[in-house]
Amino acid sequence: MSRRIEHSSSYAFPVAQVHACLIVEQYWRDRLEQVGGPGATLDQATTGPGTISVAMSQTIPAEHLPGIVTKIRPGDLVIRRIETWSMLEGDRAAGTFTAEIEGAPATISGTQTLTGDGAGSNVKFEGKAEVKIPLIGGKIESAIADEVLRLIEKEQEFTERWLGA
Repeated sequence: MSRRIEHSSSYAFPVAQVHACLIVEQYWRDRLEQVGGPGATLDQATTGPGTISVAMSQTIPAEHLPGIVTKIRPGDLVIRRIETWSMLEGDRAAGTFTAEIEGAPATISGTQTLTGDGAGSNVKFEGKAEVKIPLIGGKIESAIADEVLRLIEKEQEFTERWLGA
């Protein structure tokens, strides 16, 4: 079983400007520094013409985790994330995201799509959280999905500020 994750982020900036931001390594370094949490690292950034693939590690301190998670996996959670963005084609770019929790049978994966929206732009996230633990996996999936949505909102706010700087 898995829990769906869906979110849409709107930006007041044109699609080309948002895309240009997303494919710059410094954006990812700044984003992790501001909203990545304690000890967040950019482990790898691979850029090509109009594209990027980034690997990062983030830690969620145990005191910020729901009780159901700490009962099964005590201590801080280390999450390894990978995000990609393709070239901008017209007013659209596609990407992917994945995350794995170190030492736990939990994964998050999905797609992200950047599109123009009048004078602004929009990023749509669609994915799933999956925890392979009998009986309580669904409860943990819900907790993970809620945390992912909160993180996406923080990252959206950061991106809006970064673009406006």
